[in-house]
Amino acid sequence: MSSNVGLTTPRGSGTSGYVQRNLSNLRPRDTSFSPYPTDSLKHRQRQPNAEILEHDRLRQIEVQVFDLRDKLEDEEVAEDEIEAQTEALRRKLLSSNDGGQAKGEGKGKGLKAHQVHELAKAKIEESERLRRALGIREDYEEGGHWKRGEERLREGIPEAKNEDGGRPLKKERWS
Repeated sequence: MSSNVGLTTPRGSGTSGYVQRNLSNLRPRDTSFSPYPTDSLKHRQRQPNAEILEHDRLRQIEVQVFDLRDKLEDEEVAEDEIEAQTEALRRKLLSSNDGGQAKGEGKGKGLKAHQVHELAKAKIEESERLRRALGIREDYEEGGHWKRGEERLREGIPEAKNEDGGRPLKKERWS
């Protein structure tokens, strides 16, 4: 056999006999290892790190203060006046709740992909607004209605019927 290719000899096969590995062949991954837990089906939202969010908020404030300082220095304002104005801006921004963000900027809008904690916070706030808008309870468990139906079947509770007294809502199982 010629280099484990399946040919006894390259003669007459239309090949040169030079054997290469097929680099486009993708091997299947090892399915015994899973980096994510597969036992829980419940989705858990990634929680943002509060320290990183606070650091980014303070950094944004300092960027605005530095921009004001740079503008005042270009206008050749006295140093003590620059210090007074920048300190006043810093106190105003630290006391406000918006964290120095632009007024027209919506939450979650304009965030970059590397700002994962800001994105996670915006996603949690969006999910909470949607939950309140749809009237979903806080203790709602996804798939809970299926569990209650299975419990009723196990306990032998008769199935509910339509308002007109007609056939049951669920089809009966024939044995």
